[in-house]
Formats: sequence, C-alpha cells, structure tokens
Amino acid sequence: MTNILSKWNSISLVKRIICGLIVGAILGLAVPGVTGIGILGTLFVSALKAIAPVLVFFLVIAALACGNEGGGKTMGRVVILYLIGTFLAAVVAVIACHFIHVTLPLGDVAAAEGYEAAGGMAEVFTNLLTNIVANPLGSIVDANYLGILAWAVIFGLALKAASDTTKKALFDFSEAVSQAVRWVISFAPFGIMGLVFTTVSTNGLEIFVEYGRLLAILVGCMAFVALILNPIIVFTQIKQNPYKLVFKCLRESFVTAFFTRSSAANIPVNMSLCKSLGLDEDNYSISIPLGATINMAGAAITITVMTLACVNTMGMEVPLAMKVLLSFVAAISACGASGVAGGSLLLIPLACSLFGISNDIAMQVVGVGFIIGVVQDSCETGLNSSTDALFTAAAEFHDWKKEGKTLPI
Repeated sequence: MTNILSKWNSISLVKRIICGLIVGAILGLAVPGVTGIGILGTLFVSALKAIAPVLVFFLVIAALACGNEGGGKTMGRVVILYLIGTFLAAVVAVIACHFIHVTLPLGDVAAAEGYEAAGGMAEVFTNLLTNIVANPLGSIVDANYLGILAWAVIFGLALKAASDTTKKALFDFSEAVSQAVRWVISFAPFGIMGLVFTTVSTNGLEIFVEYGRLLAILVGCMAFVALILNPIIVFTQIKQNPYKLVFKCLRESFVTAFFTRSSAANIPVNMSLCKSLGLDEDNYSISIPLGATINMAGAAITITVMTLACVNTMGMEVPLAMKVLLSFVAAISACGASGVAGGSLLLIPLACSLFGISNDIAMQVVGVGFIIGVVQDSCETGLNSSTDALFTAAAEFHDWKKEGKTLPI
C-alpha cells in the first residue's frame, strides 16, 4: 500500500488531475445514476472553501509581522496589472460584440428569481467598504476576503513589534495551516473527478445548441484574453517569451478553478503555484486573495457581452461613447463581484441600467446567464483565478530582471 501511495505521489499533480478529469467524464457518461461519485467533488470544494479564509488570514498576519523590511514591494505593480487587465478585458468584449451581432431568447427565459441584483455603483462601493470593516471572525466564517485582508493587515502591523517568541508561534501556525492546505490539494484528482462526473451526468448538450453563439463569444473573448492579451501584458513586465509562464498558470490554476467555479476556493492552489515559482511569500500571501476580489477579467467580459447582447435583442443603437463607458462600468463592477459561482451575473442589471433597460428584462438576462453558467462561469473563474497568479509572478519577475536574476521559466 505504501509503495502504491509513493508511486501515486511521485506523479505530478497536473497529470493526476488530468487522469481524474478523464475518469470523471467517462463515469459521467457510463453510470450517470451513481450520485455518490459526485460527493467527492462537493467535499473537495467544501474543504478548499473552509481552509482558504483561515490560510489567508494567518499567512498575511505572519508575512507582515515576521517579514523583512521592504517585503511586499511589488504590490503596487500587481494591483495596477489587475486593474489594467480587467479593463482591457471589457474592451475586448466590446470590440467582439461590435463585429459579432448576438441576441438573447429572452421571451423563453424566466427571470432569475431568488437573486437580488446590485442597485447601482453607489451600492457596489458601499458593499465593498462595508465588507472591509466587517467583523474579523465573521469575515473568516463568511469568506469575506476584503474583511479578512483588512484585519489581517491591521493585526500583522500591530504584531510587528511583538517578541520573537510570538512571531515564531505565528510563523509555525501559518506553516501548519499551509500544510493542511497541501493535504487538501493532494486530493484534487478525486475532487476533480467528482466535479466532472456531476457536470457530465447532469448537463446535456442542449445549451451548446440554443446558446451556442452567445457561449462562443464569451469563451472566445476569454480565450483571447488568456492567450493573447495577458501574454502581451506579461511581456511588458518580463521582456521575454511570456508563454511558458502563461501556460504554467493555465495548467496548474485554470484547471482546478474551472471545475470548482470559485476564485476563493482556488486561493490555496494559487498559493502553492506561487511557492513553486519561488515568489516572495510576503507578496503573494496578499496579492492572491486580493486578486480573488478585484482581478476579474472574466467577470468584466461576462457583464459586457451579456449587456450588449440584451441591447441588441431590444434593437437599440449604442454610440461608441456609451460602449466605452460600459467598459469602465463593467470593469469597476467586476471588482465588486463575489468570488463564488455566478457572482458576476448579478451585476448585469447594473450595466443594463446604463441603457435604460428595466430590471425585469435585465433579470431575464441573468436567467440566461445561469442556464449557460456551467460553461460560462467555469471559463470565467478559470481566467480570473489563473490571472491572479500570472500577474503576481509577472510583477515580481519584473524586479528580478532588473536585478539580473534568472527567471524560473
């Protein structure tokens, strides 16, 4: 048994995940009625979501309390990359919708009942500020990463003057949480198998037919951002072939995020990826959870495409200036999207309000979003989360190049 486990662990995690993916798809087609297999996916995602807030909280505290002076110096560059990437993704979506006319079958779709859309930009900013000052214990329980980050920074700075014994205890505790995360991630192949099984066994191919054109634009825009736009942004930072880094992030982060459909749940995966790249923990322990909150290129694409598709369906003529404004609104709104499945869809009514579209019609668009969410939200989350690690690495590698260091890619 020990030899089997040793051989299993000697195989790279990516290869094991691919095996789980293939097996899950086969079982989903062959024995769709065996619901017990899907429980593996539920348990895996639940474990990631449970441990991620604790990991972020203690990693940030330990990084700030125990870190050397000057740690985290790339954070400003990372945040700029996050914001630029999100805005340019919205621009890509606007350009795509300008050349490809897509409409929605709103008459056949019920409104997304039970979901409350954002009321406006003021409400988005109010929610963001409220989340920042939320109760620290409540933030951990609710996976409110803005609150977790804010309080972790406060406690970390406050503990900077603590004794060496206290700092050692903080460091040891953060290492213990990190080890627990590594154990959880080691079960990723089985979790992915369960998630793929559930997806294949419960979702037919109908959505690819009825909503194929809409999905093609959404997935096409996200693929363009992942394979063209992001590499260009990374090249501006590292001044060498960016695709080795891009494909590594897609391979090790996109796959798990695609199936968990939660940027928050993928935080431990991105932390592990950054560690494997040799990045400074003082940087990525903050930038990764921050990215899960504000780095939302996929969400910006979803909001923009779905809004313009609704505009086209209603036969409205939209001037270029309004489309540019939509790009800004979509980018800012996306930063307020929650890091959970379907988080961006509820911001569509906010964008639709720019064109005077009623909330009833906008919520029908949200309903369409939930129908195609099995594909749209998976791709969106994969893009969002993998880009967190990509831009974190690009920002730090920028400094490495200036210092004459060799990049590990």
